[in-house]
Amino acid sequence: MAAAAAAGGGSSEFDPQLIISHKFPEKTFSYSERDAAVYALGAGACGKDALDDKDLKFVYHPDGQQFIQVLPTFAALFCHEFSSEIGQLPGFQYDPRLLLHGQQYIEIYKPLPSRASIKNKASISGLHDKGKATIIEIEILSYEKESGELICMNRMAVYLRGAGGFSKSPQPYSYSKHPVNQTSNVKIPKSRPFAVFEECTQPSQALLYRLSGDYNPLHSDPKVAEIAGFSRPILHGLCTLGFAVRAVAKCICGGDQNMIKSISARFLLHVYPGETLITEMWLEGLRVLYQVKVKERNRAVLSGFVDLSRLNSSL
Repeated sequence: MAAAAAAGGGSSEFDPQLIISHKFPEKTFSYSERDAAVYALGAGACGKDALDDKDLKFVYHPDGQQFIQVLPTFAALFCHEFSSEIGQLPGFQYDPRLLLHGQQYIEIYKPLPSRASIKNKASISGLHDKGKATIIEIEILSYEKESGELICMNRMAVYLRGAGGFSKSPQPYSYSKHPVNQTSNVKIPKSRPFAVFEECTQPSQALLYRLSGDYNPLHSDPKVAEIAGFSRPILHGLCTLGFAVRAVAKCICGGDQNMIKSISARFLLHVYPGETLITEMWLEGLRVLYQVKVKERNRAVLSGFVDLSRLNSSL
């Protein structure tokens, strides 16, 4: 744990105000239909049934469909470049091998186009000293470059082990631009789920998902996974989220992903590629509470909610 100790020692010297006022450079993210299709396959689309009419539209043009449609969780890809920018925060040091993705929140303002150039503007929306770790929250606003229209917003929280203890007073430092945390207040009901969807990930799932831009070797390199404390490479948390939101779209939205307004996720535990995911869903008005469990270990790995613009008339 020498690396963790070194990271913690370095971070204890930084000025929190310099962190929260940091200006990230604007980033442009351009993607094609091919990128959207590769992402959908990585998130499990058509993995169970290549003829699934609720999945095929994300990878092909069935029934004369002019463009492929895009899963709302594709928006999370706009965050990738900003994770690496954490190392550029003034005075802040951490060991990137000890970074964990803790939470993700996405708001969708219009359906994502099948191809686009997206201008992303990021800012620090939270900074919390947890003693042995630091939590940093980053908010990313994404605009369609050509029209300038705001299409979505991401807010991600990363947990940096070994980088805490920077508070200069007895009270641990905690700043949040948003007083109410969208994910921490979610309570999974003990009642019977409204819907349950089971789907098996493939042994190569992480290798396919990484083609969408997250090349962290934790998801592909056995030696790196071992150093991090895992028996083998693990699945990306955002990949598991893609599986969960596809389940909600299928079971609650009748396959219409454009009913989804916002997505909130809290990553609880790792998933190994090849394991079976069981997504349990509870409908509360226009909100779907969900929990994902790994069948083989009977452990919850992901929880959160999905807010809808309307209810499916068939429910």
